Amino acid sequence: MDQKKQTIRETDNEARALARRLISSSRYGSLAVLLPDGGHPFASRTAVANDIDRAPVILVSDLSGHTSGLKNDPRVSLLLGAPGKGDPLAHPRITLQCKAERIGRDEERHPRIRARFLRRHPKSALYADFGDFAFYRLTPASASLNGGFGKAYNLAPGDFLIRSAALEPLAAMEESAIEHMNEDHADAVEVYARVLAGEKTGKWLISAIDAAGFELMSGDRLIRIEFDKVLEDSSRLAPTLAAMAKAARKQQG
Repeated sequence: MDQKKQTIRETDNEARALARRLISSSRYGSLAVLLPDGGHPFASRTAVANDIDRAPVILVSDLSGHTSGLKNDPRVSLLLGAPGKGDPLAHPRITLQCKAERIGRDEERHPRIRARFLRRHPKSALYADFGDFAFYRLTPASASLNGGFGKAYNLAPGDFLIRSAALEPLAAMEESAIEHMNEDHADAVEVYARVLAGEKTGKWLISAIDAAGFELMSGDRLIRIEFDKVLEDSSRLAPTLAAMAKAARKQQG
């Protein structure tokens, strides 16, 4: 048997869950592009957020080196996963092979992508609307997940992207739902962070909601909480959040 095939594990639900968490909870990543001069790949660090289906989005300036690569060839790679204490290679990470697509300011999806990015990176509001800046959506074509020593997987987009009829309806109500939860149900948000995510400190706010779950932020800290199952109807959002809060309070005692 091919040695390479032996080192790649069969993709299971644990690997899929890890991939989803890494993609949805990364604020920064390493982006590799192909420059117009035909030379070596060019890698740089970039701030990252997610579109409503979990595809990464980035904000870049036309003046930066990697943007010339994005314009030259839409094929890019994005490495996500922050190293923790100890050996950096012992911590999980995922490399996404993507097609980069510039999001025009006149496009219908631009406002939602801008809003989602700014909620995760509030300081970017200082320059996001400058004429030389633009958002790019990175649509994954494949992925390589390394969950730690001896835990390598090849993933397809269907393993981690969100597919649901509720994507667009939820996107339309996302900002109002976030505002409602943070202002009127701050106690529930706190319980999500303390019980469901195990966070001991910090003042947490919901920063994103989609058909598969939601994100909480406290300063620069970001955590992702997934629903038990993907919502197929936007009307299920409120009862799902309420049920999660009720279960978390019961668990809390």
